[in-house]
Amino acid sequence: MYDEKAPEPSGPDRQSDDNMSDGGRTDAHSHQDDTGTSPQASPSQELAIRPEKNNLISKIADLPTYLRELDWTPDLGRNIGSLRWLRGVATLSALCLVAFSFWPDFSAIKARTTPALTASEYDEWRTQRIAPLALGADVGRKMGATSAVVPLAASPERPNIVLSATLNSGDSFARVLRRAGVGRDQAATITDLVRSNVALDDIAAGTQLDIVLGRRPSRNVPRPLDNLAFRARFDLNLEVTRDADGFAITRQPIIVDDTPLRLRGTVGNSLYRSARAAGAPPRSVQDYLKTLSTKISVGRDIRASDEFDFIIAYKRAETGERQVGKLLYASVHRGDKKVVELMSWEKDGRLQWFDPKGVGEQRGELARPVNANISSGYGMRRHPILGYRRMHSGLDFSARHGAPIYAAADGRVSYAGRKGGFGKYVKLNHSGSLATGYAHMSRISVRSGQRVRRGQIIGYVGSTGLSTGPHLHYELYRNGRAINPRSVRFTTRAQLSGEQLARFKARRDMLIALEPGQALSPLAPPPIEEPEREIERLTGKPDRQIRG
Repeated sequence: MYDEKAPEPSGPDRQSDDNMSDGGRTDAHSHQDDTGTSPQASPSQELAIRPEKNNLISKIADLPTYLRELDWTPDLGRNIGSLRWLRGVATLSALCLVAFSFWPDFSAIKARTTPALTASEYDEWRTQRIAPLALGADVGRKMGATSAVVPLAASPERPNIVLSATLNSGDSFARVLRRAGVGRDQAATITDLVRSNVALDDIAAGTQLDIVLGRRPSRNVPRPLDNLAFRARFDLNLEVTRDADGFAITRQPIIVDDTPLRLRGTVGNSLYRSARAAGAPPRSVQDYLKTLSTKISVGRDIRASDEFDFIIAYKRAETGERQVGKLLYASVHRGDKKVVELMSWEKDGRLQWFDPKGVGEQRGELARPVNANISSGYGMRRHPILGYRRMHSGLDFSARHGAPIYAAADGRVSYAGRKGGFGKYVKLNHSGSLATGYAHMSRISVRSGQRVRRGQIIGYVGSTGLSTGPHLHYELYRNGRAINPRSVRFTTRAQLSGEQLARFKARRDMLIALEPGQALSPLAPPPIEEPEREIERLTGKPDRQIRG
Protein backbone atom coordinates (compact mmCIF):
# COMPACT_ATOMS: atom_id res chain seq x y z
CA MET A 1 0.00 0.00 0.00
CA TYR A 2 2.87 2.36 0.66
CA ASP A 3 4.65 1.50 -2.53
CA GLU A 4 2.11 3.33 -4.57
CA LYS A 5 3.25 6.65 -5.85
CA ALA A 6 1.34 9.57 -4.40
CA PRO A 7 0.16 12.29 -6.77
CA GLU A 8 2.49 15.32 -7.11
CA PRO A 9 1.13 18.55 -5.70
CA SER A 10 0.84 21.42 -8.09
CA GLY A 11 1.29 25.17 -7.59
CA PRO A 12 2.20 26.52 -4.19
CA ASP A 13 1.74 23.20 -2.48
CA ARG A 14 4.38 21.71 -4.67
CA GLN A 15 6.79 24.56 -4.05
CA SER A 16 6.18 24.34 -0.32
CA ASP A 17 6.78 20.66 -0.38
CA ASP A 18 10.04 21.14 -2.25
CA ASN A 19 11.19 23.74 0.21
CA MET A 20 10.15 21.73 3.18
CA SER A 21 11.86 18.66 1.80
CA ASP A 22 15.15 20.39 2.09
CA GLY A 23 14.30 21.56 5.55
CA GLY A 24 13.22 18.12 6.52
CA ARG A 25 16.51 16.70 5.42
CA THR A 26 18.38 19.31 7.38
CA ASP A 27 16.40 18.66 10.52
CA ALA A 28 16.82 14.97 10.05
CA HIS A 29 20.56 15.32 9.89
CA SER A 30 20.61 17.71 12.87
CA HIS A 31 18.60 15.41 15.15
CA GLN A 32 20.69 12.35 15.57
CA ASP A 33 20.44 10.09 18.51
CA ASP A 34 23.24 8.93 20.65
CA THR A 35 23.87 5.92 18.45
CA GLY A 36 24.65 8.21 15.48
CA THR A 37 21.62 7.18 13.47
CA SER A 38 19.12 9.70 12.10
CA PRO A 39 15.48 9.10 12.85
CA GLN A 40 13.07 9.16 9.92
CA ALA A 41 10.62 12.14 9.82
CA SER A 42 7.02 11.35 9.37
CA PRO A 43 5.05 12.85 6.43
CA SER A 44 2.95 14.97 8.75
CA GLN A 45 6.05 16.69 10.22
CA GLU A 46 7.43 17.53 6.77
CA LEU A 47 4.18 19.21 5.80
CA ALA A 48 4.38 21.50 8.91
CA ILE A 49 8.00 22.68 8.41
CA ARG A 50 7.92 23.42 4.68
CA PRO A 51 5.55 26.47 4.73
CA GLU A 52 7.64 28.30 7.36
CA LYS A 53 10.86 27.82 5.38
CA ASN A 54 9.21 28.94 2.21
CA ASN A 55 8.06 32.26 3.75
CA LEU A 56 11.56 33.08 5.12
CA ILE A 57 13.27 32.51 1.81
CA SER A 58 10.68 34.62 0.04
CA LYS A 59 11.25 37.51 2.42
CA ILE A 60 15.02 37.29 1.99
CA ALA A 61 14.59 37.34 -1.76
CA ASP A 62 12.30 40.39 -1.60
CA LEU A 63 14.56 42.26 0.90
CA PRO A 64 16.63 44.25 -1.71
CA THR A 65 13.46 45.44 -3.40
CA TYR A 66 11.95 46.39 -0.07
CA LEU A 67 15.03 48.32 1.01
CA ARG A 68 15.26 50.08 -2.36
CA GLU A 69 11.65 51.21 -2.30
CA LEU A 70 11.70 52.20 1.37
CA ASP A 71 11.72 56.01 2.01
CA TRP A 72 14.87 56.56 4.12
CA THR A 73 14.66 60.38 4.13
CA PRO A 74 11.11 61.37 5.00
CA ASP A 75 10.11 64.93 5.83
CA LEU A 76 10.85 65.33 9.55
CA GLY A 77 8.41 68.22 9.73
CA ARG A 78 5.39 65.98 9.14
CA ASN A 79 3.86 63.09 11.11
CA ILE A 80 6.13 63.72 14.07
CA GLY A 81 6.36 60.65 16.30
CA SER A 82 5.23 58.13 13.69
CA LEU A 83 7.30 55.11 12.57
CA ARG A 84 8.05 56.88 9.31
CA TRP A 85 9.32 59.94 11.22
CA LEU A 86 11.41 57.76 13.58
CA ARG A 87 12.97 56.06 10.55
CA GLY A 88 14.00 59.49 9.22
CA VAL A 89 15.51 60.43 12.60
CA ALA A 90 17.45 57.16 12.58
CA THR A 91 18.75 57.91 9.08
CA LEU A 92 19.84 61.42 10.11
CA SER A 93 21.57 60.11 13.25
CA ALA A 94 23.40 57.48 11.25
CA LEU A 95 24.64 60.02 8.72
CA CYS A 96 25.82 62.35 11.51
CA LEU A 97 27.73 59.51 13.14
CA VAL A 98 29.41 58.69 9.83
CA ALA A 99 30.33 62.35 9.33
CA PHE A 100 31.78 62.62 12.84
CA SER A 101 33.76 59.46 12.30
CA PHE A 102 35.66 61.29 9.54
CA TRP A 103 36.33 64.35 11.75
CA PRO A 104 39.97 65.39 11.20
CA ASP A 105 42.54 65.49 13.93
CA PHE A 106 43.82 69.03 14.61
CA SER A 107 46.96 68.01 16.39
CA ALA A 108 50.26 69.33 15.13
CA ILE A 109 51.63 67.62 12.08
CA LYS A 110 55.07 66.34 12.69
CA ALA A 111 57.51 67.37 10.02
CA ARG A 112 61.12 66.79 9.54
CA THR A 113 63.25 69.67 10.84
CA THR A 114 66.39 70.94 9.22
CA PRO A 115 69.34 69.46 11.03
CA ALA A 116 71.90 71.82 12.51
CA LEU A 117 75.00 72.42 10.44
CA THR A 118 78.23 70.98 11.60
CA ALA A 119 81.32 73.14 11.90
CA SER A 120 82.69 72.05 8.54
CA GLU A 121 79.32 72.51 6.84
CA TYR A 122 78.98 76.01 8.33
CA ASP A 123 82.43 77.01 7.06
CA GLU A 124 81.52 75.75 3.61
CA TRP A 125 78.27 77.74 3.68
CA ARG A 126 80.09 80.94 4.67
CA THR A 127 82.49 80.63 1.76
CA GLN A 128 79.60 80.49 -0.72
CA ARG A 129 77.61 83.50 0.52
CA ILE A 130 78.14 87.18 -0.38
CA ALA A 131 78.68 89.79 2.36
CA PRO A 132 78.63 93.57 1.71
CA LEU A 133 81.77 95.65 2.03
CA ALA A 134 80.23 97.59 4.90
CA LEU A 135 80.26 94.38 6.99
CA GLY A 136 83.81 93.48 6.13
CA ALA A 137 83.17 91.12 3.20
CA ASP A 138 84.80 88.29 5.16
CA VAL A 139 83.63 85.51 2.84
CA GLY A 140 85.27 83.18 0.38
CA ARG A 141 87.93 80.60 0.85
CA LYS A 142 90.82 81.85 2.89
CA MET A 143 94.39 81.14 1.95
CA GLY A 144 97.48 81.30 4.00
CA ALA A 145 99.37 84.60 4.03
CA THR A 146 102.61 84.76 2.07
CA SER A 147 105.51 87.16 2.22
CA ALA A 148 103.70 89.38 -0.28
CA VAL A 149 101.00 90.16 2.27
CA VAL A 150 101.70 93.38 4.17
CA PRO A 151 99.49 94.11 7.21
CA LEU A 152 97.69 97.47 7.17
CA ALA A 153 98.29 99.91 9.98
CA ALA A 154 94.59 100.92 9.83
CA SER A 155 91.57 100.18 7.69
CA PRO A 156 91.25 102.54 4.70
CA GLU A 157 88.55 105.24 4.72
CA ARG A 158 86.09 106.11 2.03
CA PRO A 159 87.26 108.79 -0.38
CA ASN A 160 84.10 110.83 0.26
CA ILE A 161 80.82 110.72 2.14
CA VAL A 162 77.54 111.89 0.59
CA LEU A 163 74.84 112.89 3.07
CA SER A 164 71.85 115.20 3.55
CA ALA A 165 71.05 117.56 6.42
CA THR A 166 67.85 119.50 7.17
CA LEU A 167 67.67 123.07 8.45
CA ASN A 168 65.08 122.89 11.22
CA SER A 169 63.06 125.74 12.67
CA GLY A 170 65.17 127.79 15.08
CA ASP A 171 68.37 126.13 13.87
CA SER A 172 71.40 128.05 12.61
CA PHE A 173 73.15 127.37 9.32
CA ALA A 174 76.56 126.85 10.92
CA ARG A 175 75.14 124.45 13.51
CA VAL A 176 73.65 122.28 10.76
CA LEU A 177 77.04 122.05 9.04
CA ARG A 178 78.79 121.22 12.32
CA ARG A 179 76.22 118.52 13.03
CA ALA A 180 76.91 117.00 9.59
CA GLY A 181 80.64 116.68 10.37
CA VAL A 182 82.10 119.90 8.94
CA GLY A 183 84.85 121.50 10.99
CA ARG A 184 84.25 124.65 13.01
CA ASP A 185 86.46 126.90 10.87
CA GLN A 186 85.07 125.64 7.58
CA ALA A 187 81.47 125.93 8.85
CA ALA A 188 82.07 129.58 9.77
CA THR A 189 83.71 130.32 6.42
CA ILE A 190 80.88 128.71 4.43
CA THR A 191 78.24 130.49 6.53
CA ASP A 192 79.83 133.87 5.80
CA LEU A 193 80.05 132.98 2.11
CA VAL A 194 76.36 132.07 1.97
CA ARG A 195 75.39 135.18 3.98
CA SER A 196 77.10 137.37 1.39
CA ASN A 197 74.75 136.04 -1.31
CA VAL A 198 71.45 135.62 0.54
CA ALA A 199 70.06 136.55 3.93
CA LEU A 200 70.12 133.53 6.21
CA ASP A 201 66.62 134.39 7.42
CA ASP A 202 65.34 133.90 3.85
CA ILE A 203 66.31 130.22 3.95
CA ALA A 204 63.07 128.46 4.86
CA ALA A 205 62.88 125.92 7.66
CA GLY A 206 62.93 122.39 6.29
CA THR A 207 65.44 123.21 3.54
CA GLN A 208 67.54 120.18 2.65
CA LEU A 209 71.32 120.58 2.34
CA ASP A 210 73.14 118.11 0.07
CA ILE A 211 76.66 117.73 1.49
CA VAL A 212 79.71 115.90 0.15
CA LEU A 213 82.62 115.45 2.57
CA GLY A 214 86.07 114.69 1.10
CA ARG A 215 89.07 112.69 2.25
CA ARG A 216 90.81 113.87 5.41
CA PRO A 217 94.57 113.74 5.94
CA SER A 218 94.28 111.93 9.27
CA ARG A 219 91.67 110.46 11.54
CA ASN A 220 92.15 113.19 14.13
CA VAL A 221 90.69 116.00 12.01
CA PRO A 222 87.17 116.42 10.56
CA ARG A 223 86.56 115.73 6.91
CA PRO A 224 86.76 118.79 4.62
CA LEU A 225 83.66 119.87 2.72
CA ASP A 226 83.91 119.21 -1.03
CA ASN A 227 80.46 120.32 -2.16
CA LEU A 228 77.33 121.89 -0.69
CA ALA A 229 74.11 122.45 -2.67
CA PHE A 230 70.75 123.71 -1.45
CA ARG A 231 67.78 125.89 -2.39
CA ALA A 232 68.35 129.22 -0.72
CA ARG A 233 65.12 130.81 -1.94
CA PHE A 234 62.19 129.87 -4.10
CA ASP A 235 63.97 131.51 -7.04
CA LEU A 236 67.60 130.69 -6.22
CA ASN A 237 69.86 127.65 -5.84
CA LEU A 238 73.31 127.97 -4.28
CA GLU A 239 76.26 125.59 -4.67
CA VAL A 240 79.49 125.83 -2.69
CA THR A 241 82.54 123.96 -4.01
CA ARG A 242 86.08 123.60 -2.68
CA ASP A 243 89.03 124.40 -4.91
CA ALA A 244 92.73 125.08 -4.46
CA ASP A 245 92.11 128.65 -3.28
CA GLY A 246 89.38 127.81 -0.77
CA PHE A 247 85.66 127.86 -1.41
CA ALA A 248 83.69 129.27 -4.33
CA ILE A 249 79.94 129.81 -4.49
CA THR A 250 77.78 129.55 -7.60
CA ARG A 251 74.39 131.20 -7.96
CA GLN A 252 71.82 129.30 -10.03
CA PRO A 253 68.74 131.51 -10.56
CA ILE A 254 65.39 129.79 -11.10
CA ILE A 255 62.78 131.31 -13.39
CA VAL A 256 59.67 132.08 -11.33
CA ASP A 257 56.30 133.36 -12.52
CA ASP A 258 54.63 135.41 -9.78
CA THR A 259 51.35 136.16 -11.58
CA PRO A 260 48.58 136.21 -8.94
CA LEU A 261 45.93 133.50 -9.19
CA ARG A 262 42.35 134.71 -9.72
CA LEU A 263 39.43 132.38 -9.01
CA ARG A 264 35.85 133.18 -9.92
CA GLY A 265 32.62 131.20 -10.02
CA THR A 266 28.99 130.88 -8.92
CA VAL A 267 28.29 130.49 -5.21
CA GLY A 268 25.67 127.75 -5.59
CA ASN A 269 24.57 125.75 -2.55
CA SER A 270 27.86 126.23 -0.68
CA LEU A 271 30.36 129.04 -1.13
CA TYR A 272 33.17 127.00 0.43
CA ARG A 273 32.57 123.93 -1.76
CA SER A 274 32.20 125.98 -4.92
CA ALA A 275 35.49 127.79 -4.24
CA ARG A 276 37.25 124.52 -3.50
CA ALA A 277 35.85 123.01 -6.71
CA ALA A 278 37.31 125.98 -8.60
CA GLY A 279 40.79 124.98 -7.38
CA ALA A 280 41.27 127.28 -4.39
CA PRO A 281 43.41 125.95 -1.50
CA PRO A 282 41.52 125.41 1.80
CA ARG A 283 43.53 128.08 3.63
CA SER A 284 42.77 130.67 0.94
CA VAL A 285 39.05 129.93 1.06
CA GLN A 286 39.03 130.31 4.83
CA ASP A 287 40.82 133.67 4.58
CA TYR A 288 38.32 134.76 1.92
CA LEU A 289 35.31 133.90 4.11
CA LYS A 290 36.93 135.54 7.13
CA THR A 291 37.54 138.74 5.17
CA LEU A 292 33.97 138.87 3.86
CA SER A 293 32.60 138.38 7.38
CA THR A 294 34.06 141.75 8.42
CA LYS A 295 31.62 143.51 6.07
CA ILE A 296 28.63 141.21 5.50
CA SER A 297 27.01 138.07 6.89
CA VAL A 298 28.21 135.20 4.73
CA GLY A 299 25.19 133.06 5.59
CA ARG A 300 22.44 135.71 5.10
CA ASP A 301 23.71 138.32 2.63
CA ILE A 302 25.14 136.04 -0.10
CA ARG A 303 22.76 134.38 -2.58
CA ALA A 304 23.24 131.18 -4.53
CA SER A 305 23.20 133.14 -7.81
CA ASP A 306 26.00 135.49 -6.70
CA GLU A 307 29.57 135.08 -7.94
CA PHE A 308 32.63 134.83 -5.74
CA ASP A 309 35.81 136.50 -6.91
CA PHE A 310 39.14 136.50 -5.08
CA ILE A 311 42.84 136.72 -5.93
CA ILE A 312 45.72 135.10 -4.06
CA ALA A 313 49.49 135.49 -4.35
CA TYR A 314 50.89 132.64 -6.42
CA LYS A 315 54.36 131.64 -7.58
CA ARG A 316 55.47 128.97 -10.03
CA ALA A 317 59.05 127.86 -10.55
CA GLU A 318 60.40 126.40 -13.76
CA THR A 319 61.41 123.34 -11.75
CA GLY A 320 57.73 122.57 -11.07
CA GLU A 321 57.28 123.82 -7.50
CA ARG A 322 54.32 126.03 -6.64
CA GLN A 323 53.87 128.38 -3.72
CA VAL A 324 50.53 129.80 -2.57
CA GLY A 325 50.66 133.11 -0.72
CA LYS A 326 48.24 135.41 1.06
CA LEU A 327 44.82 136.62 -0.04
CA LEU A 328 45.14 139.85 -2.04
CA TYR A 329 41.63 140.68 -3.24
CA ALA A 330 38.10 139.60 -2.23
CA SER A 331 34.72 140.52 -3.71
CA VAL A 332 31.21 139.19 -4.32
CA HIS A 333 29.34 140.03 -7.55
CA ARG A 334 25.58 140.24 -7.94
CA GLY A 335 24.90 140.89 -11.58
CA ASP A 336 26.74 144.05 -12.63
CA LYS A 337 27.14 145.26 -9.04
CA LYS A 338 29.55 144.24 -6.30
CA VAL A 339 28.07 143.41 -2.92
CA VAL A 340 31.46 143.82 -1.28
CA GLU A 341 34.95 144.59 -2.60
CA LEU A 342 38.13 144.65 -0.49
CA MET A 343 41.84 144.67 -1.24
CA SER A 344 44.77 144.04 1.07
CA TRP A 345 47.20 146.94 1.51
CA GLU A 346 50.01 147.69 3.95
CA LYS A 347 49.66 150.88 6.00
CA ASP A 348 51.89 151.84 8.93
CA GLY A 349 53.60 148.46 8.78
CA ARG A 350 50.35 146.47 8.97
CA LEU A 351 48.27 144.68 6.36
CA GLN A 352 44.70 145.99 6.34
CA TRP A 353 41.68 145.62 4.09
CA PHE A 354 40.47 148.69 2.17
CA ASP A 355 37.48 149.33 -0.06
CA PRO A 356 37.96 150.77 -3.60
CA LYS A 357 37.94 154.32 -2.16
CA GLY A 358 40.88 153.62 0.14
CA VAL A 359 38.88 153.44 3.37
CA GLY A 360 39.78 150.62 5.73
CA GLU A 361 37.86 149.31 8.69
CA GLN A 362 38.58 146.39 11.00
CA ARG A 363 36.16 144.98 13.53
CA GLY A 364 36.38 142.16 16.03
CA GLU A 365 37.39 141.22 19.56
CA LEU A 366 40.75 141.99 21.05
CA ALA A 367 43.46 139.51 20.16
CA ARG A 368 44.08 136.61 22.55
CA PRO A 369 47.09 137.52 24.72
CA VAL A 370 48.42 133.95 25.01
CA ASN A 371 47.80 130.60 23.35
CA ALA A 372 46.12 128.89 26.30
CA ASN A 373 42.71 128.11 27.79
CA ILE A 374 40.90 130.33 30.28
CA SER A 375 41.08 128.82 33.77
CA SER A 376 39.23 131.53 35.71
CA GLY A 377 36.70 134.09 34.44
CA TYR A 378 35.69 137.60 35.35
CA GLY A 379 33.59 138.03 38.55
CA MET A 380 33.41 137.19 42.25
CA ARG A 381 35.38 134.19 43.46
CA ARG A 382 37.27 132.79 46.44
CA HIS A 383 40.89 133.90 46.29
CA PRO A 384 43.13 130.79 46.23
CA ILE A 385 45.78 132.40 48.50
CA LEU A 386 43.93 134.97 50.68
CA GLY A 387 41.07 132.51 51.32
CA TYR A 388 38.09 134.91 51.12
CA ARG A 389 35.73 135.99 48.34
CA ARG A 390 36.67 139.04 46.35
CA MET A 391 36.28 140.46 42.88
CA HIS A 392 38.38 138.84 40.14
CA SER A 393 38.76 141.75 37.74
CA GLY A 394 40.19 139.87 34.77
CA LEU A 395 40.77 136.53 33.04
CA ASP A 396 43.32 133.87 34.00
CA PHE A 397 44.97 131.82 31.24
CA SER A 398 46.56 128.53 32.35
CA ALA A 399 49.67 128.70 30.15
CA ARG A 400 52.97 126.93 30.65
CA HIS A 401 55.92 128.75 32.19
CA GLY A 402 57.81 130.77 29.56
CA ALA A 403 54.98 130.90 27.00
CA PRO A 404 55.04 134.18 24.99
CA ILE A 405 52.51 136.90 25.81
CA TYR A 406 51.19 139.03 22.93
CA ALA A 407 49.77 142.55 22.82
CA ALA A 408 45.99 142.41 22.41
CA ALA A 409 45.95 145.52 20.17
CA ASP A 410 48.16 148.37 18.98
CA GLY A 411 49.16 150.73 21.75
CA ARG A 412 51.85 152.31 23.90
CA VAL A 413 53.45 150.85 27.04
CA SER A 414 52.41 152.99 30.02
CA TYR A 415 53.93 150.78 32.72
CA ALA A 416 56.45 147.92 32.74
CA GLY A 417 57.82 146.56 36.02
CA ARG A 418 56.80 145.11 39.39
CA LYS A 419 53.44 146.04 40.85
CA GLY A 420 52.47 144.50 44.22
CA GLY A 421 50.54 141.25 44.00
CA PHE A 422 50.62 141.42 40.19
CA GLY A 423 54.35 140.70 40.24
CA LYS A 424 55.96 141.63 36.94
CA TYR A 425 53.28 143.65 35.19
CA VAL A 426 52.81 145.47 31.85
CA LYS A 427 50.05 147.93 31.01
CA LEU A 428 49.26 149.09 27.46
CA ASN A 429 47.18 152.14 26.53
CA HIS A 430 45.05 151.77 23.37
CA SER A 431 42.77 154.08 21.43
CA GLY A 432 39.23 154.78 22.61
CA SER A 433 40.18 155.14 26.33
CA LEU A 434 40.94 151.42 26.50
CA ALA A 435 43.92 149.82 28.23
CA THR A 436 45.06 146.24 28.93
CA GLY A 437 47.12 144.78 31.78
CA TYR A 438 49.27 141.64 31.90
CA ALA A 439 50.37 140.28 35.30
CA HIS A 440 52.54 137.54 36.88
CA MET A 441 55.10 137.61 34.06
CA SER A 442 58.39 135.79 34.36
CA ARG A 443 60.16 138.25 32.05
CA ILE A 444 59.22 141.59 30.45
CA SER A 445 60.25 142.30 26.85
CA VAL A 446 59.12 145.95 26.50
CA ARG A 447 59.86 149.23 28.24
CA SER A 448 57.72 152.18 29.27
CA GLY A 449 56.87 154.56 26.43
CA GLN A 450 57.46 152.00 23.71
CA ARG A 451 54.89 151.56 20.93
CA VAL A 452 53.77 147.98 20.23
CA ARG A 453 51.75 146.30 17.50
CA ARG A 454 48.95 143.82 17.86
CA GLY A 455 50.44 140.34 18.26
CA GLN A 456 53.89 141.62 19.32
CA ILE A 457 55.56 139.71 22.17
CA ILE A 458 55.62 141.87 25.30
CA GLY A 459 56.70 139.24 27.87
CA TYR A 460 56.56 135.65 29.00
CA VAL A 461 54.27 133.70 31.35
CA GLY A 462 55.46 133.26 34.93
CA SER A 463 54.28 133.04 38.53
CA THR A 464 55.52 136.25 40.17
CA GLY A 465 53.46 138.07 42.82
CA LEU A 466 50.42 136.46 44.50
CA SER A 467 50.25 133.36 42.32
CA THR A 468 49.89 129.62 42.94
CA GLY A 469 51.44 128.60 39.62
CA PRO A 470 52.38 129.75 36.12
CA HIS A 471 49.53 131.62 34.44
CA LEU A 472 48.64 134.97 32.88
CA HIS A 473 46.25 137.38 34.60
CA TYR A 474 44.79 139.60 31.87
CA GLU A 475 42.72 142.74 32.55
CA LEU A 476 40.92 145.25 30.34
CA TYR A 477 40.33 148.85 31.45
CA ARG A 478 37.94 151.50 30.16
CA ASN A 479 38.56 155.02 31.49
CA GLY A 480 40.78 153.46 34.17
CA ARG A 481 38.18 150.98 35.47
CA ALA A 482 38.47 147.21 35.03
CA ILE A 483 35.73 145.68 32.86
CA ASN A 484 35.00 142.20 31.48
CA PRO A 485 37.45 141.61 28.61
CA ARG A 486 34.87 139.49 26.79
CA SER A 487 32.37 142.34 26.55
CA VAL A 488 34.43 144.69 24.37
CA ARG A 489 34.81 144.83 20.61
CA PHE A 490 36.93 147.36 18.79
CA THR A 491 36.83 149.25 15.49
CA THR A 492 39.81 150.78 13.73
CA ARG A 493 39.63 153.03 10.67
CA ALA A 494 42.31 153.98 8.18
CA GLN A 495 42.16 156.32 5.17
CA LEU A 496 44.62 156.27 2.26
CA SER A 497 45.44 159.56 0.58
CA GLY A 498 47.84 161.18 -1.82
CA GLU A 499 50.51 159.09 -3.46
CA GLN A 500 49.65 156.05 -1.37
CA LEU A 501 46.04 156.15 -2.61
CA ALA A 502 47.24 156.42 -6.23
CA ARG A 503 49.48 153.37 -5.82
CA PHE A 504 46.59 151.54 -4.15
CA LYS A 505 44.25 152.19 -7.09
CA ALA A 506 46.91 151.22 -9.63
CA ARG A 507 47.43 147.94 -7.83
CA ARG A 508 43.68 147.31 -7.76
CA ASP A 509 43.36 148.00 -11.51
CA MET A 510 46.16 145.53 -12.19
CA LEU A 511 44.53 142.80 -10.09
CA ILE A 512 41.02 143.09 -11.52
CA ALA A 513 42.50 143.04 -15.05
CA LEU A 514 43.71 139.46 -14.48
CA GLU A 515 41.80 136.68 -16.17
CA PRO A 516 40.56 133.82 -13.97
CA GLY A 517 43.10 130.96 -14.10
CA GLN A 518 45.66 133.04 -16.01
CA ALA A 519 48.40 132.03 -13.55
CA LEU A 520 47.84 128.34 -14.42
CA SER A 521 48.88 128.69 -18.06
CA PRO A 522 52.09 126.80 -19.02
CA LEU A 523 55.35 128.58 -18.34
CA ALA A 524 57.33 129.82 -21.30
CA PRO A 525 60.48 127.74 -21.83
CA PRO A 526 63.73 129.46 -20.79
CA PRO A 527 65.82 131.03 -23.55
CA ILE A 528 68.33 128.71 -25.16
CA GLU A 529 71.73 130.09 -26.06
CA GLU A 530 72.94 129.03 -29.45
CA PRO A 531 76.34 127.29 -29.38
CA GLU A 532 79.23 129.19 -30.90
CA ARG A 533 79.73 128.27 -34.50
CA GLU A 534 83.13 127.63 -35.97
CA ILE A 535 82.91 130.64 -38.32
CA GLU A 536 82.13 132.93 -35.37
CA ARG A 537 85.07 131.56 -33.42
CA LEU A 538 87.40 132.21 -36.34
CA THR A 539 86.08 135.68 -37.14
CA GLY A 540 85.94 136.64 -33.45
CA LYS A 541 82.35 137.91 -33.50
CA PRO A 542 81.22 138.17 -29.87
CA ASP A 543 77.51 138.44 -30.56
CA ARG A 544 75.31 135.35 -30.26
CA GLN A 545 71.71 134.77 -31.06
CA ILE A 546 69.30 134.00 -28.28
CA ARG A 547 66.17 132.09 -29.15
CA GLY A 548 63.16 131.92 -26.93
